[in-house]
Amino acid sequence: MNRRDAGHALVLGLLAVGGAPFAHAQPAGKVYRIGYLSAPSRKSVEKALDAFLHALRDLGWVEGRNLVIEYRWADGKIELLPGFAAELVRHKVDLIVAPAASAARAAKDASSSIPIVMMFPNDPVAAGLISSLRSPGGNVTGTTFTPGPGIYGKQVQLLRESVPHASRMAILWNPADAATPLQLSEVEGAARSLGMRLQIAQARGPEEFDAAFAAMTRERAEALVVANNPIFLVYAAPLAELALKGRLSTMFSYRENVEAGGLMAYAINMSDFIGRAAVYVDKILKGAKPAELAVEQPTKFEFMINRRTAKALGLTIPLSVLVRADAVIE
Repeated sequence: MNRRDAGHALVLGLLAVGGAPFAHAQPAGKVYRIGYLSAPSRKSVEKALDAFLHALRDLGWVEGRNLVIEYRWADGKIELLPGFAAELVRHKVDLIVAPAASAARAAKDASSSIPIVMMFPNDPVAAGLISSLRSPGGNVTGTTFTPGPGIYGKQVQLLRESVPHASRMAILWNPADAATPLQLSEVEGAARSLGMRLQIAQARGPEEFDAAFAAMTRERAEALVVANNPIFLVYAAPLAELALKGRLSTMFSYRENVEAGGLMAYAINMSDFIGRAAVYVDKILKGAKPAELAVEQPTKFEFMINRRTAKALGLTIPLSVLVRADAVIE
């Protein structure tokens, strides 16, 4: 049940995006071709994709009429992205939409001239995707996943408050994702400040999940932060099952993981925020330059709790935590 309307994400740099002049209006009768380069599977992000397409339609862009979208789905296999990006370049798309830092990096490496609209990288400046949030430079712009340092520390704090007896925490991350170290560093610092022992477990794909959770069991982990990575979204249900089997209270970066049975998430609402990427697509196809469009950051996050999972774990979420939830699955 919804506790309060999380609302639409506010923005930093909105004036710069909204006020960028159009070099020209959309040519009458022209059909544009864009690439959609996705690290997760289509099924795992169907709601967010629908929101993106709906936002495009609201702006006058309709598949099959004035827009052709070439989809490339890596299904969590990040190593496939460079090849897919190269395919899109060979097909001479007018623009590439890249929902993840790994996808944006693959697209940028494949072309320095085709405009790229990124979505949700943790730190696009540190990742070398852009020069700055206000003036991206180059051919990449779009949205980020975090408003700045501290968001992952908040995840640790909320998880610890929910499981106050826990003294051992683990973080599951994908070492193949260059964007993960920011989260890893923040989680390490937050755990240390709370006097918790942190175990670092890794999994590049579902074939490594069992070994990762077995290692957590050996180390007697009581709580788990699952890093923001496409592979952990694609396999949301198996992760939830393994965490429940291991009696681990979990914190995720996607609400979809909570809907699949994870304990909680502190994250942006992707379906809400992804619509903002459509604004960048619209402006660039009408002539705006990516280098001059400020990158947008979320300023509001939502906190979700799955009480069914809490009950299955024998966990009573403190009232002081429950009242802060934006949504609770009963």
